Amino acid sequence: MNTPLDTALAHLPGTPCYLNGQYGPVRDAKVSVLDRGFIFGDGVYEVLPVYDGKIFRFEQHMARLHRSLGELRIDNPLASSEWLAIARRLIQSQIEGGGSVNQLVYIQITRGVAVRDHVMPRGLTPTVFVMVSDMKLPAPAQREQGVTCVSADDFRWKKAHIKSTSLLGAVFSRQISADAGALETVMFRDGMLSEGAASNVWVVKNGQLMGPPNDHLVLEGIRFSLLEDICRERGIPFELRRITRAEVLDADELLLSSATKEVLPITQLDGVSVGTGQPGPVYASLYAGYQQAKTTQSI
Repeated sequence: MNTPLDTALAHLPGTPCYLNGQYGPVRDAKVSVLDRGFIFGDGVYEVLPVYDGKIFRFEQHMARLHRSLGELRIDNPLASSEWLAIARRLIQSQIEGGGSVNQLVYIQITRGVAVRDHVMPRGLTPTVFVMVSDMKLPAPAQREQGVTCVSADDFRWKKAHIKSTSLLGAVFSRQISADAGALETVMFRDGMLSEGAASNVWVVKNGQLMGPPNDHLVLEGIRFSLLEDICRERGIPFELRRITRAEVLDADELLLSSATKEVLPITQLDGVSVGTGQPGPVYASLYAGYQQAKTTQSI
């Protein structure tokens, strides 16, 4: 007789994963209930986009992973070459199993298993988990017409620069837009733009691309430096600074960026059209530059 757990496991994908040195289907992967990632969300994660079987901006993702681990006082359990070998093996396995050549590699590291106590114990062996899945890129209609977003106050903690597995704040934030039938939630902290629930948010005014400062109130998206590079190459002024809600509402263009969205235009915010209500020229230029970067910055 199948239990509810058996039924749930049967519906999980059979895509390949790595867990603490072992490879196998993700549906069979198991960790202790006393893992601090399960008990406290005491861990970090990273998501690597894969295009045509190659990882995009691998070194930049590894650098952010290392920074997040440092904030949690967890030693990086593997060298970059080991992370790369694991990712490539899973990517190839997914392709050989009939999966897409465009994938996401999800890495999660927790502090490890210990008796429940809020204090960070020393000497634990980190739990290392890696899985792959096919990437779902925005639909052509979303690029041609733009997407709808809503705004909300940023009620999350003030260490948003850590890519932590403690994501309940982001879950609540994203649910706000899901309930409204929108793609993303644009958040403001004390009247200033912070970021989306699962994206960075960009403002275009008079041909200039602007984003919030790269500090503890936002996650340093890998696309921060990428978009700055593209702007430099294409002669688009670029600035990171505090941006008021009024400036966001008065923007010529608003953009989202993330691993899965790449760069995506917002054409409606809180039921009001952004700029002309259509994707703008800065978006078009950044998107073209992004596609070019994918061919030159993947390994």
